[in-house]
Amino acid sequence: MSLSRSFCPTLVGCLSQGAAGNPTGAMVEAAFTHHGINARYINMEVSPENLADAVKGIRASGYQGFNLSMPHKVTVIPFLDGLGESAAAIGAVNCVVRRGERWIGENTDGKGFLRSLTEIVDPRGKTVVLFGAGGAARSIAVELTLAGVGKLILVNRTPERGNQLLNTIVVGLQGNAELFTWNEDFKLPPDADIVINGTSIGLYDLDARVQIDTATIQSHQIFADVVFNPPLTRFLRDAGASSCKTIDGLSMLVNQGVLGIHFWTGIWPDVSIMRQALSKAMGC
Repeated sequence: MSLSRSFCPTLVGCLSQGAAGNPTGAMVEAAFTHHGINARYINMEVSPENLADAVKGIRASGYQGFNLSMPHKVTVIPFLDGLGESAAAIGAVNCVVRRGERWIGENTDGKGFLRSLTEIVDPRGKTVVLFGAGGAARSIAVELTLAGVGKLILVNRTPERGNQLLNTIVVGLQGNAELFTWNEDFKLPPDADIVINGTSIGLYDLDARVQIDTATIQSHQIFADVVFNPPLTRFLRDAGASSCKTIDGLSMLVNQGVLGIHFWTGIWPDVSIMRQALSKAMGC
């Protein structure tokens, strides 16, 4: 089997359905086709015990890079040659890029979100409320801090995980943040500019409710959700009912793909083509 150096395979730790059945694969390959890029996005099922061998095989085969899903986002790090700034702060990698003969781990989760957000507002100096402290929320918090937000209000049910993220932001990145324990409807502070659901609440559940006191939502606020299916979650519907601008999770997912393609090929792909392909693959 002959592989060109422009190949962009994905390394996944769960059952792969192939590019045709995988929404991310369909989105990336649509961009490759549209721009005439000689590349393929290949899904591979790799168990944790075979991760080291898989990375060696990808190196030897001349790939330009690969994506990772859980549980490989952290365990891949010892097999790489370096990390990007945000990947180092987050402590996880979802995109690996060949730069010369070095393999550099990046994290496009938060970067993809930030691209979606900056299409509407510059987050510098803004007050942001972020629900959650898991992988997606952590990536977003790091990128927002690096982008210069004025204040980050972290809201999480588990104090331990919340404090880990707080420490990363305040001590590791010298950012301005505070933590609230989330055990009832959260009242949004009057100065909140941006409100983000960084949890999985609402994933595949149209009516799942993020616990917010909807009476404290203000029309000037921007609401963003990391949940991509359904695109219009209850979280965003509640915000829309108060005339807030909203950003759905599909935007974040598309922009993650945009960044991956740019890292691998140097090309900024057409966002509309990718979103159309993603929506079609997901049936939404």
